[in-house]
Amino acid sequence: VPNIVGVKEASGNFSSIATMMNMADGCIDVYSGNDDQIVPLLSMGGKGVISVLSNVAPKQTHDICQKFFDGELKAMPLIEALFSEVNPIPVKAAMNMMGKEVGPLRLPLTEMEDAHKEVLKQVMKSYGIL
Repeated sequence: VPNIVGVKEASGNFSSIATMMNMADGCIDVYSGNDDQIVPLLSMGGKGVISVLSNVAPKQTHDICQKFFDGELKAMPLIEALFSEVNPIPVKAAMNMMGKEVGPLRLPLTEMEDAHKEVLKQVMKSYGIL
């Protein structure tokens, strides 16, 4: 289809992703839709990420991609903390910690567990976000 030039891939099914990329033969750019799969998807020829992580750590998310393209890797602890509970609970908690005031969660979502929130806070500090 000529007007489809990119795909956000969030299935996590790397066999399916590889098949799609092979069938597209370079005509479609593929972007990771899962922050914990940025590097694996880039290693398959992906072009970047459409990201939850980038709301909290835009520079660091950019750096994950850039470092991959430069041959370096990191950032899993922050990604794991941002997915320690159902999305968007952790990312909203993180953005509120950053002073972005994104507001409360809507039902049926509940506030982040204190233990997870503390881990998220410590990881964000270690990355220089807080």
